[in-house]
Amino acid sequence: MSSFNTILFDLDGTLLPIDGQAFEKIYFGNLAKQFMDVYEPKVLIQLIWGATKKMVKDTSDRTNEQVFMENLEKLVGSDITWMKERFARFYETDFDQLRTAVTPNENVLEAVRILKEKGYQCVIVTNPMFPKLAIEKRIAWTGLNRDDFSYVTSFEKNTACKPQLKLYEEVLSELGLQVEDCLMVGNDIEEDMVVAKIGMDHYLITDHVMQADVIPDFVKRSGDYVDFLNFVKELKPL
Repeated sequence: MSSFNTILFDLDGTLLPIDGQAFEKIYFGNLAKQFMDVYEPKVLIQLIWGATKKMVKDTSDRTNEQVFMENLEKLVGSDITWMKERFARFYETDFDQLRTAVTPNENVLEAVRILKEKGYQCVIVTNPMFPKLAIEKRIAWTGLNRDDFSYVTSFEKNTACKPQLKLYEEVLSELGLQVEDCLMVGNDIEEDMVVAKIGMDHYLITDHVMQADVIPDFVKRSGDYVDFLNFVKELKPL
């Protein structure tokens, strides 16, 4: 019998149904506008991906923000204070246009409402590659509130990216939880279902499933948003 009392939710493709291709196109298109006077869009994207790849592989205890900015500065070859200011302006303004790639789902909203009503702690473990502001905007786009969640990962706070197990271990440590206390809910086999390696219970949302034509045998539970809502309805109140 499962003993979890905390639900760890992925954001994009899970709590936030999203068209990934549209999201990426709008994201880089709008970000590139902030730098058009300095970089061609292709050059800017190469710089960002270069620093992002270093960040994803990093295993130090520096925050993702520190690692990303240090590596971006190395790639640029000069001080990037001006770039940080433009990134901040982008997230405050043009980032909002990404909302057009989102279609909120009532079933997942209802599932979160029921979980909270039943006494379960809800947490967001999104891949912390975006600033806190961008993550909180995306939470609002789902139709949920930041206050619905006791903890949310972010670029400024966390020191690892998915699929590193270090990220999940960091969240457990900060919340004072054990593996058996948690159920991870996500749509990405490689990044979310990796928790199976540390024995964490998990549920694969299949509506926007990533990295799978066939669901691997190690995935214990899976289903679409309606299935997940029914699963939540069956959980005992705490």
